[in-house]
Amino acid sequence: MKNIGYVATIGMFDGVHRGHQFVLQQVIKTAHERSLLSMAITFDHTLRKESLLTTLDEKVTMLRELGIDHTEVLAFTDELKQMTAREFMQHVLKEQLHVDVLLIGYDNRFGRGRTEGFDDYVRYGRELGIDVLQLPAQGTVCSSLIRNLLKEGNVAEAADLLGHPYLLEGRVEHGEHIGTRLGYPTANLVPLDSQQLIPASGVYAVQVSLDSQPLLHAAMMNIGHRPTFDGHHTTLEVHVLHLNEDLYGHQLTVHFIQRLRDEQRFDSEEALTTQLQKDLIQTETILK
Repeated sequence: MKNIGYVATIGMFDGVHRGHQFVLQQVIKTAHERSLLSMAITFDHTLRKESLLTTLDEKVTMLRELGIDHTEVLAFTDELKQMTAREFMQHVLKEQLHVDVLLIGYDNRFGRGRTEGFDDYVRYGRELGIDVLQLPAQGTVCSSLIRNLLKEGNVAEAADLLGHPYLLEGRVEHGEHIGTRLGYPTANLVPLDSQQLIPASGVYAVQVSLDSQPLLHAAMMNIGHRPTFDGHHTTLEVHVLHLNEDLYGHQLTVHFIQRLRDEQRFDSEEALTTQLQKDLIQTETILK
């Protein structure tokens, strides 16, 4: 019996932002029109030298939630690097993944050297039985722009371009318990993926979920070196509002909503505590 075919597109999909969402919606629409399944073909992290907007697990989850039937993650091996565009289309797309329709942008490039273009892919597709279609023009949303916004701490504008708040997953580990002493106990967060981008230092209004549960808790987060206490390394500390629960060992997913202020040095613990109370009130107002 013949394997059911796929309508597919290829990309890193880092962040799964609005531009990606538009492309994926076209894939899903075409798949429905042709009674085929939809597929997103992406790659493991070895392609990336810059910081990532999403972990691989987050990306696969987001693609599934958008309605993509199957996500194929290709390891960027030496063998794959050496494939020409035609070899990739034949051995990977057609024979391995059963792609019947490929949607790509006119200026997309793949294959060894990335020297061939859309017209070449159309020609190879005719030879191999893959219908290669050009995607409609997309907007100006790109992962690099979002990455720059996050490096500036502009998480609200980044969320507009992403179509969802920026997410950061981490595990709660023991810290120095300074927040507990001040009356604002914090979860010391260690990112699950060391390659993922950490937004600029500062204080943020965020929402958090515990262990991938759907319930979101209001929280405020500090990213920085704790200059009031002469800190020398970056910490990620989350104070979850109205939650009296031991979080050590749990996994938190942080949803960045808005940046409140720069991190700053205070002359005393009392001055810091006064500012934290103001931050708490502002966070509650934002997250109402």
